[in-house]
Amino acid sequence: MNSDRIKAHALSLGFHLAGIAPAIRFTEADTYRAWLAMGYAGEMSYLVHNVEKRLDCRVLFPPARSVIVCGLSYHSSISAAAPVTSPERGWISRYAWGDDYHAVVKHKLLALLEFLRHETSATIEAKVCVDTVPLLERLHGYYAGLGWIGKNGALINQRYGSWFFLGEILLNLDLEYDSPAVEHCGNCTLCLDACPTVALVAPRTLDARRCLSYLSIEFKGAIPKELHSAFGKTVFGCDRCQEVCPWNQRAEAPGQPEFLPREGLYQPDLRWLSSLSADDFRKIFNNSPIMRTNLQGILRNTAIAISNTQICQPPLPLIKASVSCAANAAAIIRKA
Repeated sequence: MNSDRIKAHALSLGFHLAGIAPAIRFTEADTYRAWLAMGYAGEMSYLVHNVEKRLDCRVLFPPARSVIVCGLSYHSSISAAAPVTSPERGWISRYAWGDDYHAVVKHKLLALLEFLRHETSATIEAKVCVDTVPLLERLHGYYAGLGWIGKNGALINQRYGSWFFLGEILLNLDLEYDSPAVEHCGNCTLCLDACPTVALVAPRTLDARRCLSYLSIEFKGAIPKELHSAFGKTVFGCDRCQEVCPWNQRAEAPGQPEFLPREGLYQPDLRWLSSLSADDFRKIFNNSPIMRTNLQGILRNTAIAISNTQICQPPLPLIKASVSCAANAAAIIRKA
């Protein structure tokens, strides 16, 4: 099977990047285990589970011989604009403005797999992966030549920066592999310097317990008081270490329709967010990455953002009044 034809067809399906890596055990195993041992994963216990599968995709899928890695950009002219400045407006990470990327990427990967089945008479065994199985996607992307691991931990491509989603097909066939990407960070430390909570404790080493993206999405408890001011107007996710990257500032912006902002999600009104009911939340954020944090998390984050902006006094009663979706939500928001 011709590897160049596979990658060309992936691009014809709408992917912006495509490469092929061997199914191997990562030499970075010790680094990953040391990161876990430091407690840097926070409460993301799923990262501690199935470690061997993460380090060697053949443990996850024994027939695997090759890994086809595809990238889909979510960058647009809107996301290239300056961050929010209005005090009444909050900030949602760019990747969450539009539809849930899992379904979009998976649909294209399944179409690529169908192409593979028509390209060869060999029996194909495959597993399609989109950020829902124990797989170290960025490392596979690196070995497939899509980009290098930046000092902020993101996979960076010279053409598309780090504004792209990844998806993989684990395949039982031996293909021609791409070479790992060459690193182009040089002496730059802009991403390390930009992190408001010093969560990037060293190049390529993230302490998730201090990361605003982790705290606003994955963490379900009360945000530590000492980190409130660093939140600024963050409501969901954080792009700061990506915004300052020179490669992202010059990245192409394809404007994939599925990932353009839904109404109200680009610089959302904080008062509007604080008034959402459980039904409102489900309706507005259906098929959205924001569903991951749930209404309770959005209200907690919005409470902090309003407190930071001082757009209403006092802010917390306004937030608490809208909490009816979970018995423990009010307690968590009180601690905020």
